[in-house]
Amino acid sequence: MTSPDQPNPEAVSDETLFGADVADYARYRPGLPDAAIHLLAATQHGVPDPVLLDLGTGTGQVPRALLPVLRRLVHIDLVDVHQHMLEAARAALEPVRGSCTVSAFTGEAHTFTPAMPGLAPTLITSCRSFHWMSRPRVLAMADRVAAPHAVVAIMGDGSLWTHEADWTATLRRLIQTYLGDDRRAGTRGTYAGPGRPYEDDLADSAFSDVSEHCFPVARAWTPEDVLGYLRTTSFARPALFADRYREFEAEALGLLKAHARGGVLKEDAEFTVLLARRPGGAA
Repeated sequence: MTSPDQPNPEAVSDETLFGADVADYARYRPGLPDAAIHLLAATQHGVPDPVLLDLGTGTGQVPRALLPVLRRLVHIDLVDVHQHMLEAARAALEPVRGSCTVSAFTGEAHTFTPAMPGLAPTLITSCRSFHWMSRPRVLAMADRVAAPHAVVAIMGDGSLWTHEADWTATLRRLIQTYLGDDRRAGTRGTYAGPGRPYEDDLADSAFSDVSEHCFPVARAWTPEDVLGYLRTTSFARPALFADRYREFEAEALGLLKAHARGGVLKEDAEFTVLLARRPGGAA
């Protein structure tokens, strides 16, 4: 069974930022490395009834990948500011959740309150989304709702904007000729990065016992897949280009095809997982 969504009256649900085409988001955003998923599952070894709280869940990539590996999950809380993303996440989980219950909370992560207070999260995840959040307040919320032995996992691998390769550098310059030198961030203006390392945020929180785990990831993109991915980003979504988007898309496709080798564009990335516990928590 699943429980009803929890609407939050203070939710900031900016569908123009990521929610315009949820299908593109689900199709083109890269998944998580298997090694990272198994690392998350291992943190729940010995936990009788694991409960997952996934912050900034998007289309549910983390729980969808974790459920087949951590079959003992008894409950999942999904949190996102985008109602359409939550609907997509719940639909993606339905065929694989088994007896695991699912609740969805529409709102900013730091405002989360459990739908089922008796099920304190034992694993709290944020994948490629922590930089959008009010991080100290999110970690304070996590301290309030999490089980004593809970693990917080902050994960990510940058984006094609930050990846350094000939083809991504050329693509970035093309985007800048249309939108300006500063990286755009949707309706939030420009993006200046998180300001300080996530390790510092964690060090100042209750979850100050931190370990870092890095996994190399090799990806092969087609030019068309890159364009699909760009449509889901805050820095190159179609609305930013207004009536010049078709012009940009045609120019970008030509550029990407020129750089592709055998129709493929290679990305060698590194997926990083920060596991954080309260001092004295189980290793």
